Order: sequence, then C-alpha cells, then structure tokens
Amino acid sequence: MTSRILVLGATGFVGRRIVDALARTDWAEPVAAARRAREGAIGVDAADTASLSAALANVDGLVNCVAGSPETIAANARALRAALDARATPLPVVYFSSMAVYGGAEGRIDEDAAFDGNSAYGLAKIEAERLLGPVPTVTILRPGCIYGGGSPQWSVRIARLLRAHRLGDLGAAGDGCSNLVHIDDVVQAVLAALRTPDAAGRAYNLAMPDAPRWNDYFVAYGRALGATPVARIGARRLKLETKVLAPMLKIAEIAGRKVGVKDLPPPLSPALARLWQQDIRLDVRRVEAALGIAWRPWKDALQSEATTPSSRHPG
Repeated sequence: MTSRILVLGATGFVGRRIVDALARTDWAEPVAAARRAREGAIGVDAADTASLSAALANVDGLVNCVAGSPETIAANARALRAALDARATPLPVVYFSSMAVYGGAEGRIDEDAAFDGNSAYGLAKIEAERLLGPVPTVTILRPGCIYGGGSPQWSVRIARLLRAHRLGDLGAAGDGCSNLVHIDDVVQAVLAALRTPDAAGRAYNLAMPDAPRWNDYFVAYGRALGATPVARIGARRLKLETKVLAPMLKIAEIAGRKVGVKDLPPPLSPALARLWQQDIRLDVRRVEAALGIAWRPWKDALQSEATTPSSRHPG
C-alpha cells in the first residue's frame, strides 16, 4: 500500500530532494506543499493550525522542511503541535531541527547534550523541539552543514568564495570541525525514519563521522574546482571581510533582491567566522544504529560537486 507523505517546505533545497526521492520509491507518494499553491505543490500555511490540520487529514505521514525567519520556525512548530494534538490518530512526522540547538558548545556532542542556543535561529529551533519532542510519533533530525547536490549554502556559496580567492586556508580560524552531511545522506535518513516507527520519539544528529576540519574542506574543494593556488587568508584579511565588507554586501544583497539583481558577491558574515573556529563534533552513533545510515565519502562527493554548473559559477 502506498503512503501519502506531505512535505512542507517542498520548494526549498532539502524539500525538493525529499519529494524527488519519495517519488522514486515503490511505497510512497509525495504531496508537495508550499505557502502558496503552484504547479506541483498544494498551498498550506505551515504557521496556521487550521490550514495544517486540513492538509494532514489526507496523508499518512509528514516531513517538515519549513525554513525562514526564527518567528516563522516557532509559529510553524506551535501550529504543528496543535494540529497533531487535534488528530484522532497518530501521524509519523520527521521534523528538521539543527545543530544550532547546541549553540557554542565544543567537543563531542551527543543528542543528550543540553540546549545552548546562542542565536535567534537556534533559540527558535529549541522552542520547536520542546513543543514537538514530547510527541511520540515525531522523529527530530539535527543536521550539521548540508552540502552537495548544489547546496546553496555549503557548496555553491563556498565555491564562489573559493573561486574569487576570498576563502581558502584560514589557519587557526578554520580549524573547527565542519560537521558536513551530504544531501543524499540527509534524504536517506528521512526515508529511513519514515520506514522505522521504532525510531520515533527521539532526536538524531546528522553529520558524517569523519567530517573534515573546515580548512581541509576549503583546500580540497578549491583544488577540485581548479581555484588554485588556494588562498591563504590571514586574520587581518578575515576581519576585514567579516567586519567591514560583510555589512555592505548584505545591504547590497537585500537591495538587489528588490530590483531583481542576482549574483552579487556573497557576504562572509561574523557568524560564519565563528562557526569555522568552533571545535564541535556531532556524535552520530545513535542515527547509525537506529536508521543504518551509510555516509558518502566527502572527497568523492567534492569531485562530483566541482563538475556541476552551479559550483563552477565564476562569481
């Protein structure tokens, strides 16, 4: 029997990949949902309990990939909890949280570590987990940095910075663990969670166990792209990027969206610089045991990614 699986946030990077993967199975029929109805997606207001309840009435499972502002994330979690509480029958749910719930923690971190949100985004994800975590049919995934498959954040943006020689070996400023996880492994975890009812009611870290340090990732990716020699970025130059250029580029980016200008140089924010130094390594033994994840080797993935048109953008 085919299960109808609602995918909220289906037009985003992760959501699209999950819809495609579900469509390729012989056990699932994806129901793509976006805030406004469009070709291939129904309209669902993920922050409205009534809208969510109506959508959930006709499906057998849910994958929640809703992104956006911290306010949107929190409103979605509140509406989803209310809609699940109102149902007469339980519903399997896979909810995307984030490693941001650990804040500035360092060292090896498993899923029982205390929440320590140090950003509005992290605090919103913590609120969402506190609302949805007690629901026994909800599986919570806490991915690290999702790369591969044209990931806008951790593949395309990084490739543009490397090709512009604005990023490279950061020295001590890039010695943090990347906690990278390939999009294919994320999708694998979602499908496994939907098919493993006994795994529900818990949270799972998602990052390859041998994730490289950021410097290793940047240098290897730069070489794969042919962006050589890979730049060495000193502390002074990094400070200039994050403290001086980043605010100006962010303003230009916002203004550009309003007038339809694309492909502006990406800003390199202070938050990124902090992340690249943070020595946190997600412990993923729980997800390996529960969902049987087999991780894609990152160096092989980089070689494949470097040949895609999006990563070879000259930006």
